[in-house]
Amino acid sequence: METAKNAANYVSESIQGATSGASKETNKNVAKNDNASAGTRASAAKDAIGDKFNESSHNAKADVNKPFRS
Repeated sequence: METAKNAANYVSESIQGATSGASKETNKNVAKNDNASAGTRASAAKDAIGDKFNESSHNAKADVNKPFRS
């Protein structure tokens, strides 16, 4: 039963990590866009940093719950 719970947590955390990674990349692109306002670029840069933290956190949690770790 615990193995099934760990597997479900692994999948959930992996998906959340991937979502945060995609959001990070989008925000990085907005932050680099010369056509965006300075405020928009600054906000996107701040959000990219938060997304990177979330991505790392979710990926670490996924690793803990990874079934059949070696």
